[in-house]
Amino acid sequence: MASTSETAPQQDTGVKLPVLKREKLILNERSYHWITDRICGIIENKQPFLWWLLFIPSVIIAMIGVGGGLIHLVSTGVGVWGNTNRVMWGWPIVNFVFWIGIGHAGTLISAILFLTRQNWRTSINRAAEAMTIFAVCCAGIFPAFHVGRVWFAWFLAPIPNANAIWQNFKSPLLWDVFAVSTYFTVSLIFWYLGMVPDLATIRDRCKPGIRKMLYGIFAIGWRGGNRQWSHYEMAYLMLAALSTPLVLSVHSVVSFDFATSVVPGWHTTIFPPYFVAGAIFGGFAMVLTIMIPARFIYGLHDMITMKHIDNMAKIILLTGTIVGYAYLMELFVAFYSGAIYEMDAFKFRIAGPYWWAYAAMMSLNVLSPQIFWFKSMRENLWVVMLVAMCVNVGMWFERFVIIVTTLARMWLPGDWKTFSPSPQDQMLFVGTIGMFLTLFLLFLRFLPCINIAEVKWAKEESDPHFEDNEAHADSGAENIPAYQKEIPSSQA
Repeated sequence: MASTSETAPQQDTGVKLPVLKREKLILNERSYHWITDRICGIIENKQPFLWWLLFIPSVIIAMIGVGGGLIHLVSTGVGVWGNTNRVMWGWPIVNFVFWIGIGHAGTLISAILFLTRQNWRTSINRAAEAMTIFAVCCAGIFPAFHVGRVWFAWFLAPIPNANAIWQNFKSPLLWDVFAVSTYFTVSLIFWYLGMVPDLATIRDRCKPGIRKMLYGIFAIGWRGGNRQWSHYEMAYLMLAALSTPLVLSVHSVVSFDFATSVVPGWHTTIFPPYFVAGAIFGGFAMVLTIMIPARFIYGLHDMITMKHIDNMAKIILLTGTIVGYAYLMELFVAFYSGAIYEMDAFKFRIAGPYWWAYAAMMSLNVLSPQIFWFKSMRENLWVVMLVAMCVNVGMWFERFVIIVTTLARMWLPGDWKTFSPSPQDQMLFVGTIGMFLTLFLLFLRFLPCINIAEVKWAKEESDPHFEDNEAHADSGAENIPAYQKEIPSSQA
């Protein structure tokens, strides 16, 4: 027999559950139209004076350093570099590993943060992807010309040739060729695919002429229909999933150049994760280095907020701590193992003639990011920029310490030498910095530096349930506004 019971209505106790709202990723209630105008306006309007102040010196440095340096190198020979019989790699491979590391943050931001649905990536992913492409271009110069007769570099490809020169597929140097070329190709496709809707937006805003025609060609017929968006999102998701293992594999393969040898100081299994963490560490520092000035020059404070900078500073703190742990673990393994050659290799790094490079590496990479434990420091753009620059320099010193100090004193005392870079070494490296800045400034000038569509998706109004949530707010919850440190709109 069923029994009925009446439930007494619940009484409102007046106690509400405090709910902290998320920080806004687009500030000052900017509209969709304002977002489109501000991003497209960077391309459509005249460039600010600061852009020219950076662009002209960068072009001159690139032409002298890369153009002149490579012409002199090819016409004279690789002997113009400071490499010796002992330190046979020297600066070229130091700079190669440095630039490859710089290119890691772009794919990390685009792929891994996209797969984990981190919406704060939307304002910085496009510029980070471009940074990846340009950094890999700079990196490719050094191994290509390091082979000596660069016009025979195609022998690296696994194709039959009349000279019966067959590749050694057991060599990690050849693994580099395939890993870096694959990484570059996938990153380029990923970067271009994400720009297609924005290129169509610029095409539709252009006046008839050569610019409209070029943007139309690269927009590949985009009209923004439901079918196109469905295919676009599926292709973007697949490329993100494909790119994710590349982030972990490419710099691991680069580390195999050293870890698979039997040289004291290199033959260690910690190198792959250590190199990957270091690459993400240096890559995020470079993103801050280039995006904070771009944010200031073009007035992008409402889209690249302090929330983005704060998150990147936290990632630098995390990866910097991981890198510091790897440095200490290297020392522990070397001294705990009892291997005299391994111990002497690290003693030479710490107290040898290159002690200043080791001290710079430890202080800039391990100590400087620790200031980001304090929120006030993460909100100070001068401090953030200074730490990012310290990390950029420190990561170059890390590669210098690993390569040069290890090769300078290896097995036979009679072969011990002190390496010094030649003026051509220095000129080419400075030239690649100019080349990187030139390419990035041209990217800001001619391509949308922020993903217009994805930034709009980050607005609260893009939530399909936004109006329902506003109309039927939870009576048992008390919304607490999030702390938002930002420059007022009138000062942006």
